[in-house]
Amino acid sequence: MKVVAFNGSPRKNGNTAFLLNRVLEKLRKEGLETELVNLSGSFIRGCTACNKCRQNQDRRCSIDNDIVNQCIEKMEASEGILIGAPTYFAGINAETKALIDRAGYVARGNQNMFKRKVGAAVVAVRRSGALNVFQAINNFYFINEVIVPGSVYWNLGMGGAPGDVENDSEGLTTMDKLGENMAWILHKIKK
Repeated sequence: MKVVAFNGSPRKNGNTAFLLNRVLEKLRKEGLETELVNLSGSFIRGCTACNKCRQNQDRRCSIDNDIVNQCIEKMEASEGILIGAPTYFAGINAETKALIDRAGYVARGNQNMFKRKVGAAVVAVRRSGALNVFQAINNFYFINEVIVPGSVYWNLGMGGAPGDVENDSEGLTTMDKLGENMAWILHKIKK
């Protein structure tokens, strides 16, 4: 079984990546294959509502000059999906929003192709606004019939400068428990 994680932060090795890697480490310890995909350095256009994904029924977005179709393929090929994002002005950043909008529209237009996968949000935040980001990612999961595991707190870690999140002991515990719970659900589903 495989879990793919998407780091929506423009900082390839920032706090969002650290938190995602913390969850992935737990998943690997539970015997799951993992992959981290960085959106940094990629220009990702938002959905144009052209409806071609629904007309074509090819499980692809008609915009084919960025990495979104590769991300959709990785989501479809995995049993678990993690989406991590930083908090920008109390909201989700543009690259992550474009990914979930386009992947979600394609999935819903193609027989809910992410149905019954297991997915979780991971959010990096300096101080506040993380729950809006957490909710935006979870909305993507819920409307796509993805099973969402919980943890001991909302899946966020606090830190401003790159690396600061490593000092958030509660955030690290939350990521560890998230990884354990996600692995538990995936193993139960496989049985």
